[in-house]
Amino acid sequence: MKNILIVEDELPISRVLKAYLEKHHFQVEQAFTGDEAERKFDAMCPALVLLDVMLPGRSGWSILEYIRAKSSCPVIMLTALGQIENKLAGLGQGADDYITKPFIADEVVARVQAVLRRSTQVIEGDGVKQFGSLKVDFKAYSVTLYGVELTFTPKDLSLFLFLAQYKNQTFTRDQLIEQVWGLDYEGSDRAVDLSIKRIRRSLENWPVTEGEIKTFRGLGYKLCVYE
Repeated sequence: MKNILIVEDELPISRVLKAYLEKHHFQVEQAFTGDEAERKFDAMCPALVLLDVMLPGRSGWSILEYIRAKSSCPVIMLTALGQIENKLAGLGQGADDYITKPFIADEVVARVQAVLRRSTQVIEGDGVKQFGSLKVDFKAYSVTLYGVELTFTPKDLSLFLFLAQYKNQTFTRDQLIEQVWGLDYEGSDRAVDLSIKRIRRSLENWPVTEGEIKTFRGLGYKLCVYE
């Protein structure tokens, strides 16, 4: 049974989400402030966090930053802010999905299930590939550089593993959205650009003589490996 942490200060909303998630066999913990969210996150190590942006005291952005500093746990942002700028901000900081209030509880459950499926997906491959000093282990779902494991959000890791599985092949944003975000994704394809930006930051110490992610304007992205 996977455990979910709901961080939402509006008690009626939190109760409804808890009831619907438990109906679908999730174990649920609730937090109503940022400080309580951090304590419960550290104590329970949830499979996923539903995180409201507008919290008393500290904001949801601050909690997201706290989570990302120590974990790749999937995070879905919940907020009444519907503008595209806020969605891009959340995705840019490492959120895995973004749901605008008011929402239908069944939709939230479906989004939770979809994010968990993608975050635990193991890409079928040859097991391990070595690109110079970079080791990609598809079975262990990990990437190491000089023997040190690199940190990615679940979505970024899925994207990088897909590119690594098909190295030296160019994929459009739409193709990457379909493969990594899923056919039910309704957001902007800018999510791909933001994810690639974060991946490049994680790979900044990988020698460009061994490989790099290249942008092909008007086409998409490719993981170039120089062997």
